[in-house]
Amino acid sequence: MIFENGYRPPPGFFFTVMVAGTGTALQLSSIADASFQEASGLEAKIELEAVKEGGENRFVHQLPGQTTTPNLVLRRGYVTRASFLSEWAAQTVGSNLGAPILTQALVVMLLGPDRLPRVAWNLYRAWPVRWVTGPFDANRNEVLTEVLEFTYATITRLPLTDALAMVPPVSALIEYEKLMQ
Repeated sequence: MIFENGYRPPPGFFFTVMVAGTGTALQLSSIADASFQEASGLEAKIELEAVKEGGENRFVHQLPGQTTTPNLVLRRGYVTRASFLSEWAAQTVGSNLGAPILTQALVVMLLGPDRLPRVAWNLYRAWPVRWVTGPFDANRNEVLTEVLEFTYATITRLPLTDALAMVPPVSALIEYEKLMQ
């Protein structure tokens, strides 16, 4: 699909996920945390409250209520190396909640063919709520997967200038990944 002015909507397969909180340095040392097979849950929705017009049966006013967000769900091949996200999930989901839950900002970036961010979403106060290891099945020859699920307080689409500020860390992650292959 190409529009009159030459704009092409980007494909949704070249993306990365980064921690932008206190775990950033730990995640940068764990290159596996930047690559995922699938990311879903980038959504915000305003709940509506219906209020009937008094004395007028033809009108129902829709008033804004709370904004709700689904969980961010990340799917990838199972990581056997050091992984900040996997360790964070294990410590949070598997804890007895004797210590405060660590929240981080997660940034999901859609990258272009030049590896520069085209758009980014910042998920504030995210924390792991689910960690699933894919099924073991001796009758199939498939890659073992894991699913990491995070709840978050708010989501913000970052302006392109803010997304471009993420370029050096993303480039470092991608170059490191190429070296490891």
